[in-house]
Amino acid sequence: MDLGQSEDKASLRDLWAITKGQRVKYLLAILAMAITNACMFSAPIVGGHAIDVITLQDFEYADQFLLSFGLYLFGEVSFIGYLWMAAAVGLFITAFGGLFLYARGRLAALASESIAKGIREKLYEKLQDVKLSFYDGEDTGDLVQRCSSDLETLRVFLASDIIEIGRAIMLIICVLPVLFIIHVPLALWSISLMPLLVIGAYIFFSRVKDVFLLTDESEGAMTATLQENLTGIRVVRAFARQDHEINKFGVRNATFRDNNRRLIKLMGIYWPVSDMIAMSQIGIVLFAGAHYVMQGSLTIGDLFIFLTCEGMVIWPVRQLGRVLTDSGKAVISLGRIDHIRRAEAEEEGFTPASGRALGGIRAENLSFAFDDGKQILDGFSIDIEPGETLGIVGPPGSGKTSLIRCLLKLYPYQSGKLEIDGHEVATLNRLWLRRQIGVVLQDPFLYSRTLRENLSVGRAKASQAEIEQACREAAIYDSIMEFPEGFDERVGERGVTLSGGQRQRLALARALLKDSPVLVLDDSLSAIDTNTEQLILKALQKRKGRQTTLVIAHRLSSLAYVDRIAVIDQGRLVQLGSHEELSVVSGLYRRLCQIQGALDDQIRSDVEQYGYQSERQP
Repeated sequence: MDLGQSEDKASLRDLWAITKGQRVKYLLAILAMAITNACMFSAPIVGGHAIDVITLQDFEYADQFLLSFGLYLFGEVSFIGYLWMAAAVGLFITAFGGLFLYARGRLAALASESIAKGIREKLYEKLQDVKLSFYDGEDTGDLVQRCSSDLETLRVFLASDIIEIGRAIMLIICVLPVLFIIHVPLALWSISLMPLLVIGAYIFFSRVKDVFLLTDESEGAMTATLQENLTGIRVVRAFARQDHEINKFGVRNATFRDNNRRLIKLMGIYWPVSDMIAMSQIGIVLFAGAHYVMQGSLTIGDLFIFLTCEGMVIWPVRQLGRVLTDSGKAVISLGRIDHIRRAEAEEEGFTPASGRALGGIRAENLSFAFDDGKQILDGFSIDIEPGETLGIVGPPGSGKTSLIRCLLKLYPYQSGKLEIDGHEVATLNRLWLRRQIGVVLQDPFLYSRTLRENLSVGRAKASQAEIEQACREAAIYDSIMEFPEGFDERVGERGVTLSGGQRQRLALARALLKDSPVLVLDDSLSAIDTNTEQLILKALQKRKGRQTTLVIAHRLSSLAYVDRIAVIDQGRLVQLGSHEELSVVSGLYRRLCQIQGALDDQIRSDVEQYGYQSERQP
C-alpha cells in the first residue's frame, strides 16, 4: 500500500490536538521538570564554589548563603567543614530534584496512558460504526496492527518524548545564558559543535521517517498474513498448504527484516557519529577551559560548572535525533490510526415512534451496485405483508443476499425505494432497524464463548425456558444436552468445535430467541440433514404469522411451508407466486424443480440399486 497516496496524513498539529484534556498534566510535568533542572543546575554551582574555596583556600569564592548558614550553625567554618556542607547541600538538592523527577514521569505517564486509553476506546467504537464497505478493502491483521502497535508507538512518544523536547529547550534557554555570564569566550566554544548535532538530527529524522513507514507497513502485512493463516488453519491443513503458507510468511517476514535492518543501520550510523560530536564538544570545553584557567581568567570551579552544564545541555541536544525520530514515528502511526478514525461511519437515521415494527416490507425499483460498479439489483420490486412467509430463490449472484444486506442497511442502495412499515430503510436508525430483524446466515458466526452466551446475543435477558424452547424449535436441544456442560459448554473460535449443521441450528435458535418482527433465513438449512430439516420446518410452520419470514434457499424442500415464492434473476423479480402456481408455468422456477426432481430420482435409484443413502441431498 502506498501510504503517500492512500493514508490520511497526520501532522504535529494533530499530535497537539490529541493531548486535549491532558494538557494540564503535561504543564505540571514540565513545571516539575523545570524544578528538577533547577536542582540539577544548582548542584554543580554549589560544587564549583566548593572547589574554588578548597583549591584557592579563600572563602571569598564561597557561596555566601551557604557560608552564612554555616556560621549561624557552628559559629565558624573550616575549609573541610565547608566542603562537607557543600556536599550535603548538593545531595539534598539532588534528592529534592529526584522527587520532582518522579512527579514528572508520573504525570507524563498518567497523561499518555489516558490519551492512549481514550484513543483505543474510540478506535474500537469507530470500528463498530464504520460502513461495512470499509472492511472490504482492509486486512484484519493490518487493522489490529493500527490499533495495537501503532497506538503503542504513539503512547511511548507521548509518555517521554514530549517532555524530552521541553527539557532540551528549557536547558538551552536557562543554562546557556548562565554560561555566557560566567565566561563569554568559553561559552562560545561550548556551543561550537551544537549546530552539527542539530543538522545531523534533522537529516537523520528525514531519512528514518520514510524507512520507518516501510517497516511499519511490512510489519502490518506480516501480521495480516499470520492472522489469516491462523483463522484458516483448518483449510491450510485440509489442502496440505503448510509449505506454501510457510513460504508466504517467510517472504513477509524477510521484507520486514530487511526494512527493519535499514532502520537499525541508520540508527547505527547516527548514534556513534552524534556521540563523537558530543564528546568532541565536551573535549573542546575541557581544553579551552584549561587554557583559560592557566591564563587566570577562569577558576577551576567555574570550569567544573562549565563541564557539568555542558553535559547537561549537549546530551539532550544529541537526543533530539531520537526525539525527532520518535516524533516522526508517532506522526506516521497517528496517520495510520487516523485512517480508521476518519473512516466514514454509518448514518444514524431516525427511530420510529411505534417502537416495534409490524414487519411489512416493500421494494420499488430498487437498484444496488458495489463500489466497483457491478450491478446486483436492477429495478427490483416486491410487496411483503406483515407476518407473511416468503421464499426467495434464484441462481448464484442474482441478488438474493444483496437484498438482505440492503434491508439491514449494511450497504446503501443507489436508487429506488426500500421500506419497512412505510419507513424508508435509508432514513431509519440502524440500531433500531437491526433490532427488528433476526438473521441466520449460511455460514453463521459464533463467539468463542458458552452456548448460552451465543444464544443470548440478540436477547440477553431471555429466561432458561425461552432459551430451551428456541433450541427445541431449531432441533438443537438434544445435541446441547449431550455436551458435558450442557448450555455452559464452550465452543471454539467461530464455533469450530461444532459441526456445520450444529452451527446453523444454533444460529437459528439464536434468531428465534430474538423474536424479532422480521426473520431472515439465508440458506441457513443447507448443512442440515433431511430429517432434521423436516423437524425445523414443522416448528417454523407453527410460528407462521408471528413474524415476517424471508427464506432464501437453493434446496426447494426448504420452501415447503412458505406462502409465496419470489424468483430473482439478474437482480430482477422474474416470478412471484405459490409453489403450485410457479411449478406449472414455464420459467426459471420450473427448471429448478425439474433439476432437483431429477436429482431426487437419482438418489432413489442409488438407494434401490446399492442399498445406501447417497451423500447428495435434494
